Amino acid sequence: MHHLRVFLCLCALQFDPACAQLVTDQPVIEVKPTPEDVGITTPFDFHNKGTRPVRVVSIESACSCLKATLDKPLYQPGEKGTGKATFKLSGLTGMQEKTLHVHTDDSTRPEWLIRFAIDIPELIRIEPKTQQWEQGEAALAKTTHLTLLGATPIMITSITSASDQVKFSWREITPGREYEITIKPTSTAEILFGALKIETDSKIPKYVRQLAYFAVCRKSPKHPPH
Repeated sequence: MHHLRVFLCLCALQFDPACAQLVTDQPVIEVKPTPEDVGITTPFDFHNKGTRPVRVVSIESACSCLKATLDKPLYQPGEKGTGKATFKLSGLTGMQEKTLHVHTDDSTRPEWLIRFAIDIPELIRIEPKTQQWEQGEAALAKTTHLTLLGATPIMITSITSASDQVKFSWREITPGREYEITIKPTSTAEILFGALKIETDSKIPKYVRQLAYFAVCRKSPKHPPH
């Protein structure tokens, strides 16, 4: 919640009414999907606050997870408009900040930014998401924690590894709520990257399978002291 308040304040500071033409009714459009959603479409309202007509030339997003349309291309002074933004939520959790870049024929403000704050519920938390070892270091076991946060408990049914160069075991701490996975590479002599595939009994399709990653990375260069 604190993160969202800071984001809203920053956007409000960037909003300059003196040069505004097309503006949304809120500086940031808040989107609140349910845990079951793999995608969500949200409507938003805006209007032309300027004294000249504004034509929308194109709409772009830096993220392939976000697409949007407006009800028409041309808006007269004082005229209201509506838009629809569609988000793909696969693989995303927590607070996400996304921006649309709307290009117009307004010479004083050719690019109009529409900001969204998407609060995606997190039902399965994996900490850390990736376990790492440096090449050549001792191949010691490390522990990954899984926490199940939904209203309904979720049981792990199986775990498999993408690599036979990593050994693992797992145990249930609190049924349907908390698990530990111990991961240990057989050697750190070679670069390695892979994942553990975690199967659950979740009734929500996107939570049936989760991934916890492991890696043996190239050793970081040591910088001599100054």
